[in-house]
Order: sequence, then structure tokens, then C-alpha cells
Amino acid sequence: MRVLLAPLNWGLGHATRCVPIIRYLMQHGHDLVVASDGVALCYLRTYFPHLECREAPSLSLRYAKGSSQVGAVLCQIPKLCWHAYRDHRWLKSLLRNEHFDCVISDNRFGMFSKKLRSVYISHQLMVKMPASFQWMEGWGNKLHSWLIMSYDECLIPDYEQRQGLSGDLSHFYPLPSNARFIGPLSRFMDLSLPLPDSTYDDVVILSGLEPHRTLLERQLLKQYASSSAHVLLLEGRPGNMSMFASTHNVHIHPHMTDEQLLPYLLGAKRIVCRSGYSSIMDMEVLGLLNKTHLIPTPGQTEQEYLVALHADKFMLE
Repeated sequence: MRVLLAPLNWGLGHATRCVPIIRYLMQHGHDLVVASDGVALCYLRTYFPHLECREAPSLSLRYAKGSSQVGAVLCQIPKLCWHAYRDHRWLKSLLRNEHFDCVISDNRFGMFSKKLRSVYISHQLMVKMPASFQWMEGWGNKLHSWLIMSYDECLIPDYEQRQGLSGDLSHFYPLPSNARFIGPLSRFMDLSLPLPDSTYDDVVILSGLEPHRTLLERQLLKQYASSSAHVLLLEGRPGNMSMFASTHNVHIHPHMTDEQLLPYLLGAKRIVCRSGYSSIMDMEVLGLLNKTHLIPTPGQTEQEYLVALHADKFMLE
């Protein structure tokens, strides 16, 4: 088949969890084209330099600087709707000039077509709302289910048993009739485990939307300035892998390949990262949840929920 794979550009998580899907499709001889934008597309181009790519419509979202994202999210709902419409129009235009047998969308709402098999990937079938807006969760679930039914199939990257890794996000409401669980997806799946490298006490992996990615980097650098710990800090900026800086105890790299990073993850005393779902899947696959310190993006209800859900597994301060 000729397959179009389209992950959402919302940090790096949607792109990283598409890595095992890309490997699987390539191993089975399918002709694959990746469509995304921003850092997500840059990451996949770096990871698979020979892969054919298309520039899909961009979605430029920013979080508010404060501890609540309610206002920021509500103000950007029209932008999210417009982006879904642009995606749908873009795919329609692409199909006039190119043939595809299947499109796989990772959380891009409008990337479907009745002209080919359309598959949707998401772990967040339920949209977690802040406490004062929880009455909207049922309506949000109905809207998302309606969108999901525009696709032929919905794949949920989680365990089906009990609460899995995503808890209420995919286990609270009855699933749409076209949805099924496929187990966690991680870029570290199928990699041979190297010997641990204990050069660094802490490995910090930054990701997510601005300005909180930069704000967290500044906060951590300030904390580590008075620490004796040896630290590797990855900025989540693929495309600048040759550029790095160092302080007396912190080595700062824009990005590393999985093969470069994995020994340091295995050998570190502590791993620090955002509590995004893709990061949780990565640590689950590697068996490193017990030494992972998760920091939710302020006001990001999904990340705050995931930290609370797995508090007994994570290294919490």
C-alpha cells in the first residue's frame, strides 16, 4: 500500500510515537509518505532521512505563561477548528495529484477522506477539563467520538486492561464502535538495550509548547547551578544536533538520536521530563518509570491527571 502518515505537531510526542508505526510499515514493504509540520516534521526527517515527506498545514499554538490554560485553550478553539478544516482541504487537494491507499492521522482531526482507508490514532478520547469545567467533559467526549467516526478505524496506544496507562482518557466512556486498543507505542520499541552509561546523574528531556518549554529550561538550569549533579539536558530541538553548550555540571544538547540517548537513560539516577503521554509510554517500555520525575505543564489538565494517576510509579518530589 501507499500510506500517508500525518502526526500532529504539538511538541514531539505525536511524532516520536509514530516511529514504531513507520518501522512496521517499512518492514512490511509499504510505500510511506510522512505529512506534518514544524518540529514534528523536522524530527521525523532527522530520524528517517530517506523518507518522503510533505509539508502539511501548520498549527501554531502557545500556552499562557500562568498556571491556568483555560483562557488560552478557549481562545484557540477557533484556531483548532480552522486547522482541522485546512487539514481536510489539504488532503483533498493532495489526493487530486497523488494516489494513496491509506491515511493514518495521529490526532489531526481533519486528516480523513472517504476515498481511502482513514485511520485515527489517539489515547485521549476523553478530553480532561479543569475542575470548574468538568461538566463539559461529556459534551467534549461526544464531539470527539463524532470526529472519530469520520475515520474507518481508531487505534488507542494503550493497554486495554483496567486503566492502562491513560486511565480515564481512554477507559472512562464507552469506546466508539471503530476503536480498539493496540498497546503502548514508543520510539524505543524493538531497540537492543545497550550497556548503561552512568556519566550523568540526571537526564532532562524537554518538550512541549512554548513558552513553558523555555520557562522550564530556565528554571532547571537555575536549580542545577547550585547542584553537584552531572546533568544531560536535551532541549527538544531536532535539526541542530551539532550545537551544544555546557556549564560546570550541565551539558546542553538540542537533540540526540535514540541510540545516543538510550545508554544515558539506562545509566542515570533520575530522568526528568514533562508528563506527556508519549514520555510515559517511553519510560514504561524501558522499565524506567520508577526513576522518572514527571513535571506537568502548568494548567495542562491531561498532564496533571496523568501524574496523579501514576503517582505511585513515578519519582515525585
